[in-house]
Amino acid sequence: MGAAAVGAAVGMLLAPEKGSDLRKNIKDSAGKWTDRLSDMWQNGKKAAEKASSKIQTEM
Repeated sequence: MGAAAVGAAVGMLLAPEKGSDLRKNIKDSAGKWTDRLSDMWQNGKKAAEKASSKIQTEM
């Protein structure tokens, strides 16, 4: 996933756009990546809590 982010950033930097448009695109992409990482973190946290609960009930 990190390589995809780097590839997207390089692609944006090499694209012929106005500076203001480029900054907006980078900001939008960063927000999307932040949202995805947050979702992944929350899903991982829920899975860990579920596994912990299951282990505790089996003991």
